[in-house]
Amino acid sequence: MSLSMYQASVPAFVQILGSLGNVLEKAEAHAAAKKIDPAVFAAARLYPDMLPLARQLHIACDFAKSATARLAGLEVPTWSDDEKTLAEFRARIAKTSQYVQGFKPAQIDGSEDREIVLKMRDATRTFKGQAYLLHFVLPNFFFHAATAYDILRHNGVELGKRDFLGQVPGMNA
Repeated sequence: MSLSMYQASVPAFVQILGSLGNVLEKAEAHAAAKKIDPAVFAAARLYPDMLPLARQLHIACDFAKSATARLAGLEVPTWSDDEKTLAEFRARIAKTSQYVQGFKPAQIDGSEDREIVLKMRDATRTFKGQAYLLHFVLPNFFFHAATAYDILRHNGVELGKRDFLGQVPGMNA
């Protein structure tokens, strides 16, 4: 049995987006319990030259929505990056998850050889769909999601690996 492009993308995005939403809920509860302004988390970084939590969350969401749209051959929706509070970020994550879940397997399956053209800061890059998903999108998506988790964990939010993994399909509780 082979793994389809849909199976390799949408369920992974939905799982980790769900866990990011839950992690942010825990961050809100932590901030309330410790009397910390939750806005502090949005600006927090692991290291001075790394992006803050807010950008990590924007980028993770953008990779999920952009990849599904591009693999389906659709225009990537543009959303403003104006979220400031953890609640606003949870809403963005939920909106992204809802968008991704709106795709049907038939829209994404068969996109292995679809040409994906990205205009990046320094150049234009061209991928085939499968390489785009497996070697560019998924590593970047997981990197930014894990970094968001790490920023909150580093700042004292009590999180564990299960929080990052979220609800794993097919795994007994």
